[in-house]
Amino acid sequence: MALPASVPQEPIKAQTALIEPPVIDLHGLSVSFGRRQILKNLRGDLRGKAIGLLGPNGAGKTTLIHTLLGFHQPSSGTAHIFGLDISDEAKQIRSLIGYMPERDSFIAKMSAVHFVRLMGELSGLPPEAALERAHEALFYVGLGEARYRRLDSYSLGMKQLAKLAQAIVHGPKLIFLDEPTNGLDPPARLRMIKLIREIRDSGQAQILLSSHLLVDVEECCDEILILKDGQIAVYCNLEEERKSNRKFLMIETRGDQEKFVKALGKLGCEYALSGANRMKIVLQEGIDVRDLYRLADQEQVQLRRLSYKRDSLEDIFLKAMENGYGGL
Repeated sequence: MALPASVPQEPIKAQTALIEPPVIDLHGLSVSFGRRQILKNLRGDLRGKAIGLLGPNGAGKTTLIHTLLGFHQPSSGTAHIFGLDISDEAKQIRSLIGYMPERDSFIAKMSAVHFVRLMGELSGLPPEAALERAHEALFYVGLGEARYRRLDSYSLGMKQLAKLAQAIVHGPKLIFLDEPTNGLDPPARLRMIKLIREIRDSGQAQILLSSHLLVDVEECCDEILILKDGQIAVYCNLEEERKSNRKFLMIETRGDQEKFVKALGKLGCEYALSGANRMKIVLQEGIDVRDLYRLADQEQVQLRRLSYKRDSLEDIFLKAMENGYGGL
């Protein structure tokens, strides 16, 4: 529909151009291997700084990553990365993304610095720039002193760090991390999580993190996408989820709990007793925590402990496995 003649055209176009495209935009994306459909009509857009990709084995997580990387062609639909179509503009997309695979894919007898340099060149960097960036990336992940050692002499933790270094060497805008803490001992895992969070918080790159460890995703991600049988079971913005649950409270009291409970009922709060001095409360619209303190003072009851209850990522994941499919 044409704009009214009285509305200037150019400012409207300029304003539209400022709208940032989603990191990943799924348009009815389906992928089949032979007669078997792996991904089924995925739709929605992802905009988070760090997006967690979850699902049981066989849900389609790796297939989704490989399709976005251009390894598999969609059987129908498509997806966009930063507004670029994965089928028609794959070459431009590859220069914008980094990929840390789950499995080792090193070249035998090659040193870390030469390997990371090679991956930088394959991502479009000139040879001299790739070498300089390889040194920088290896120092960044903590392998500076070992950068001239052969990769086959590295420990498991060092190999994971080398894979991260090659994923970031060319300065990508989006980094795919597939099971980055797989097999790491606790100190090495903490180091990897710290690096991922540093990358996220720097604002220089956004992250898609696929992991079986829910705690990794909860510590690093602000959005989650849960797949089940090749379909989207749940999309969840974790920060919004936390805010929406601020009406659910866990309270521990000291004093005449019966009087306090009756007063809560008159106030309109829903509650459930979970022990001699403990209760769960749902605050109704218009009722604030300060009202509970005022009520406790009025009934001469001490509030010993008060905390907000929210669904953990484990709760969200288990509900998704039980309840079927949701969406974005």
